[in-house]
Amino acid sequence: MTTTERVALSAIFNGRPAEPSRMITGERMAAVDANAAALGVPQKQLMESSGHAVARAIREIADPGARIVIVAGRGNNGGDAFVAARFLDAYDVTTLLLGRAELIGTDIARENWDALEQADYDTREVTDSSALTPDSSAFDLSEADVIVDAMLGTGISGDLREPAATAAAAINDTDATVLAVDVPSGFDADGGDHASNGVEADHVVTFHDTKPGLDDLDAELTVADIGIPAAAERFAGPGDVTLARPQSRDGRVFVIGGGPYTGAPALAAQAALRAGVELSFVAAPESVAGEIQSYAEDLIVQPYGSDRLSPDQADDLAETAERHDDIVVLGPGLGTADETLEATRQFLASYTGAAVVDADALSVVPEIDTEATLVCTPNRRELARMGGPDTDSLRDAVDEIEAFAADLGHVVLAKGVDDVITDGDRTRICRSGTPGMKVGGTGDLLAGIVAALLEETDPLEAATAGAYVSGIAGERLADSDALGVLASEMLDEIPAALWGETDA
Repeated sequence: MTTTERVALSAIFNGRPAEPSRMITGERMAAVDANAAALGVPQKQLMESSGHAVARAIREIADPGARIVIVAGRGNNGGDAFVAARFLDAYDVTTLLLGRAELIGTDIARENWDALEQADYDTREVTDSSALTPDSSAFDLSEADVIVDAMLGTGISGDLREPAATAAAAINDTDATVLAVDVPSGFDADGGDHASNGVEADHVVTFHDTKPGLDDLDAELTVADIGIPAAAERFAGPGDVTLARPQSRDGRVFVIGGGPYTGAPALAAQAALRAGVELSFVAAPESVAGEIQSYAEDLIVQPYGSDRLSPDQADDLAETAERHDDIVVLGPGLGTADETLEATRQFLASYTGAAVVDADALSVVPEIDTEATLVCTPNRRELARMGGPDTDSLRDAVDEIEAFAADLGHVVLAKGVDDVITDGDRTRICRSGTPGMKVGGTGDLLAGIVAALLEETDPLEAATAGAYVSGIAGERLADSDALGVLASEMLDEIPAALWGETDA
């Protein structure tokens, strides 16, 4: 039986249609877990479902009375196995914890370990990994019929370190059937690589969806549905923010805007600073550069000698952005003069970096062949002018927007009551925000936030998190200001929405 066939059978067994071609990285899985919690399905409940799925798989491969040894780490992967032990009363089960119980890393894993101890299950702390080696009399793994590997889950890469390295070697030296929880210890659920000293599993019970590279292992794979709602993947949530938020203050954003309007580029540039970039530049016509600078002393304004953006500046601006590896925000306040639109075409045709394209610059994107990585942020009217669907409700046109993004070849963040974010293959919907955010300038803030997040993360993830953060920033003001929210006031709320309590 092929791996694909096994995935299909296990999916049917777990009560859902088989989707062997789908997969989710470990990083994305962590985001989905957090989103599920925000939707009212807490991780404690998911751990209970995961542990039950592991126990169900053990019952499929071992007869009652068989000797089961669980080798668990101090994280949630171990917590899943602690739960599983409670569903295996028909078996002879011992649960080994690598390390001391007081060092268990999460509250829910600790609760499930405590439950085993209080209910008088056979639990043991292994404080010296040499106790698991074949020449040790402390505990002989060779007595086991099934060994459950629950040492390390997703989020771990590279060769195993002690005590997991010695434990993995001891597991691999036995003749027992080895069942891994979620992924075998030593398996990189983001890159699909398996450590040279990782656990060699015979069975893997992975949760929600398969992970990259699991299909290539010489192991029987079961994909267990643990009750994560589809909305946790579809709707933007706090997990998306955690996935995309900057890990350090770094990077530069280069806003090309201004001319007829001056507030828009200033808001975008300030939003990028609030979202974590180190420096925020604005390239603007000399006639308005001083006015843009006056909005905030934190901005670095670089004037050029004309009243509006023209083809004469396009190549120099592209070269500047490329030289400094800037993330560009193109469009706020540019206007729609013919020469400005031609300069926009010229810039995009030569630029090869990453850019958020907004406002007046959006209209030229469909006609340009560019090597740049673009996130386009149209409102529903701009979306229609670009050739996308003309609709009053973006939620009713998700499929059409996805098809449009696929044809366009760029990420589209369509702004509305509910935002639709898609790269033409993956699609997310963002429901955060308030009616008061219809005020002018909020789109410029969004462009700056997304640009800041593009410094370290995938364009779709940056756009999804940016939309959610922008909406939460508005919600944080709405309690007191209702419809009186101003875009400039939202600037102060961006750091809290990005690094603080994102469900405020």
